[in-house]
Amino acid sequence: MSVPVGNLSANVSNTVTAPGCSLCCCGLLSRTLTVVFMVSLAIAIVAGNTVTLSVFVQTRQCRTPQGYLKVSLALADMMVGVLVVPFSVYTEISLLVATVPPGWFRGPPGKSPVGPWQPCKLIGLVFAGCTFVSISTIFLMTLERGVAVLRPLHKDFLVTRRRTLLLILLSWAGSFLLALAPLCLSDGFTLEYNACSRMCNYAPLRAGARPPSDGSVLLLFPAFDFTLLGGTLAINVLSFTSIRRYTHKRRLLSEGCPHPPSFSDIKAAKTIGILTFAFAASFLPIAVFVLGNVVGHSWCSFSFVAFWMLTANSCCNVVIYSVRDRRFRRGVTLLFRCDRPPLLEEKS
Repeated sequence: MSVPVGNLSANVSNTVTAPGCSLCCCGLLSRTLTVVFMVSLAIAIVAGNTVTLSVFVQTRQCRTPQGYLKVSLALADMMVGVLVVPFSVYTEISLLVATVPPGWFRGPPGKSPVGPWQPCKLIGLVFAGCTFVSISTIFLMTLERGVAVLRPLHKDFLVTRRRTLLLILLSWAGSFLLALAPLCLSDGFTLEYNACSRMCNYAPLRAGARPPSDGSVLLLFPAFDFTLLGGTLAINVLSFTSIRRYTHKRRLLSEGCPHPPSFSDIKAAKTIGILTFAFAASFLPIAVFVLGNVVGHSWCSFSFVAFWMLTANSCCNVVIYSVRDRRFRRGVTLLFRCDRPPLLEEKS
């Protein structure tokens, strides 16, 4: 799920178009298909993460530090599907069918949005904060599996439920504080709906203006993401190196490791590696867009692809769990069985 940045404003008429947006991308048919895509994506995100939360809440075997981290990730994705995507759907439908755009929608350059409250100031922060929660949670999941693989004897001592819950709370608090940074550390940014990305983005306070002199504050976002992704990659490399060494020794029928990691720890580490790859692939276009945006480039069509690739990642985790996690598949099967015994649900 990184974070919305944009410096383009839409010219409003009955059909709103953005600078650099061609008829094939901003025509009636294109906008209708875009709304259909958004609605389908919202349904997939909400349905998939509802299943994920139900499995981890109702199955006692999943109430582990790793399970709590997966619940945190699912909650962040769920907020995107419940708040961020539906708001974009509502805005696009309003711009299609209404002769007058919503009062909070910024019109032609130089015209400030009218209205007592701007929804984007909430929706944009939710999207940014949940994106940071996702990457920080994936980092914590990787760290937890790294300890299980590299230090299996110390896993239960180092990774406890209380410490995991504390780290989850800190990651949520820190992520939303970071999302507020451009608004608190700079007087030149606001949050507004962008007709290119079709989302609430950070934008210069004055319409049509270049990024303010202190616009480099936006570089905090890719710096945070790349730091955590780099740490996640380093831990994954160490974990997989250890797994490969252990597997090689086992094949040679040697003594091997005195305290090897369990098979479930090894498989969980591989699953989290796949989660990391999926998030990194969806994040890379956003990183390129943010860096270009800070130096003054405006990529209208590319911004839509970048932001919605990142949003679509919110429905990928349940697919990865279903393919890789046998315990999760068993939980889903029990969840949809009408005749499941109550004790079976708990003992799995």
